[in-house]
Amino acid sequence: MTVSTTERLRPRRRSGAPWPLAVPAVVAILFLVLPLVGLLVRAPWRTMPALLSDSTVGEALKLSLITATAATAVSIVIGVPLAWVLARVTFPGRSLLRALVTLPLVLPPVVGGVALFLALGRRGLLGQYLDRWFGITIPFTSYAVVIAEAFVAMPFLIVTVEGALRAADPRFEEASATLGASRWTTFRRVTLPMIGPSVLAGSVLCWARALGEFGATITFAGNFPGRTQTMPIAVYLALETDPDAAIALSLVLLVVSVIILVSLRERVLRVGTGT
Repeated sequence: MTVSTTERLRPRRRSGAPWPLAVPAVVAILFLVLPLVGLLVRAPWRTMPALLSDSTVGEALKLSLITATAATAVSIVIGVPLAWVLARVTFPGRSLLRALVTLPLVLPPVVGGVALFLALGRRGLLGQYLDRWFGITIPFTSYAVVIAEAFVAMPFLIVTVEGALRAADPRFEEASATLGASRWTTFRRVTLPMIGPSVLAGSVLCWARALGEFGATITFAGNFPGRTQTMPIAVYLALETDPDAAIALSLVLLVVSVIILVSLRERVLRVGTGT
């Protein structure tokens, strides 16, 4: 059989998608992109500099960036160890604990804010003792913003890191234990370097979710410019009084989110998700 005959018999690779897949894919693209296009088309470009020069915008953006970063840091410090426990330690009720940990993913954010009130409010389960013994009141402060954002965003980090731990080859950790290393040493020198990209990927998702948090924040922290008013809250309030200002604020939040996610996607998300 000649080479030309072999090439003719070889099935051709089709580059196009079949219409049962292509049509829904196009509809999904329009569904996700069209609102963003509408935002760009309706943006008040001529008055944009004046709208964005308002000090309220700068304060809200600064507070959003600081609190989202702080919430991500808190999530890394306590969320990565929790992901390791869920992935590596066997104990009764682990499945129930995993369900409770990921509950904020599907819980309405406003309900999350109410739950935080019942736990950390001045009359809450823990908040009453913080107020009575130490004089610490958390609700309606910047700390409340960080706590609310960490509450709704941390599960994204935990799910990502736990998945990486389950997919990691356990033989490296077993070899470290065989050589006499403690579990803490194995975690620091073997496990953590293996799941490092996934930790970064989960951190990016956590930060992005914290940056856009609204329901739990306004319920637990309220709306005080310069102290608890984040960008999503500022957008919501501006939409009632000044739609052009709301569009301008939305564009700022959109640009910041896109810059962060696009700049990190190729370096972090692709490695962390194994795609």
